[in-house]
This record gives sequence, C-alpha cells and structure tokens, in this order.
Amino acid sequence: MSKKEKLAQRFLTRPVDFTFDELITLLGSMGYFIETTGKTSGSRVVFSNENGDYIRLHKPHPRNILKTYQINDIIINLKEKGLL
Repeated sequence: MSKKEKLAQRFLTRPVDFTFDELITLLGSMGYFIETTGKTSGSRVVFSNENGDYIRLHKPHPRNILKTYQINDIIINLKEKGLL
C-alpha cells in the first residue's frame, strides 16, 4: 500500500488529528490544487481540479487540525465524485 493510499485510509477513519497539510497532500494526489485569489486569500480556501470541481473550506486556525465536520463534508464530496 502506497503512502497516498495509507493517507486516504486514515482520512476515512475520520481522525481527530488530521492536519491541513495532510489534506493538501491527499487532495493533491487526487488532482486538486489550491486556488489563490488576490494578494491574500484569507482563511477561506478553495481546492479545484481540471474538471472544475471545487472543495471550499475555512483553513483551520490557530491549530492546523481539521474539524470533524470538515472531514465529513470532504468525504461526502469526494465519494460523490467517485474519488474515495
């Protein structure tokens, strides 16, 4: 099992310590990249892919840990697209 597959499996377990950096790696392996708008995009982050699909969320702060509702929303979104 590759590192990307292990990261996806960990994500599906809805861990309470999943970081934003891990999310960037996970979504990057699925073809998503962070969109930047203007000089600063603030705490609102948009991930998009070549198909025009978007995943929007607030960047977690002050800690780098995603909230449970964010993980749940992303899992639903990715399952609807057939990526998980």
